[in-house]
Amino acid sequence: MGKEVIVSREGNIGRVTVNRPEQLNAMNAAARSAIAAAFEQFGADPEVRAIILAGTGEKSFIAGADLGEFAASGELDPERMRDEWRMTDVAASCPTPIIAMVDGFCLGGGMELAMACDLRVASDRSRFGQPEINLGILPGAGGTQRLPRLAGEGRALELMLTGRMIPAEEAERYGIVNFVWPAEELEARTVELAEQIASKPAFAAERIKRATRSGLPLAEGLRNEQKLFAECFNSPDGKEGVAAFLEKRKPRFNR
Repeated sequence: MGKEVIVSREGNIGRVTVNRPEQLNAMNAAARSAIAAAFEQFGADPEVRAIILAGTGEKSFIAGADLGEFAASGELDPERMRDEWRMTDVAASCPTPIIAMVDGFCLGGGMELAMACDLRVASDRSRFGQPEINLGILPGAGGTQRLPRLAGEGRALELMLTGRMIPAEEAERYGIVNFVWPAEELEARTVELAEQIASKPAFAAERIKRATRSGLPLAEGLRNEQKLFAECFNSPDGKEGVAAFLEKRKPRFNR
């Protein structure tokens, strides 16, 4: 993936690390493209059951976009914006659960990428924000859509209209972050969470994510849920899980 993004794997856990510490891991076009490619690569690998997204160093997870590159890019149209920031759509649609492991600044496009992931965990020294309004722009990589779904419309608007940064504990209270841990425990506890998810049947995990992220109106969403439930129930994993429960033994899911 080049020097901008480090991609690795340990067992069933894939790792995607933005590697631009001198720029506080602000993402340029190469980094965004590499992140999308890594998610697609891991999502297509049946051996990978969970993915961790991180940033290099202790100062910053991802401090948004590389503004120097962005400013030099000239006029921007919606199609180009969609192409250049497709990594958020790739993250949201990836069949494999993705955990954003936040340590330090999580701002702008970095926060939007984290919100496109399935879970967000943070160190107690992390700070979150959508400061785009301070530049005369708006969150354009999903912030106006995903933040209200996590924190509620009123809180999301307050954060986007003021551009203020909030500490990790406040982000947790608002539902933006799932867990906040001491910085020295972040790595180990994130890996533990990833391993817990990776131990579950991938067939069901993929369909849980698909049902939850369908974006359908309630009635259609419920019908889609029923369809996916039937797929799980009729699958080898579903049959094994029910049989194991009835036989009072540990299930042996497909791996």
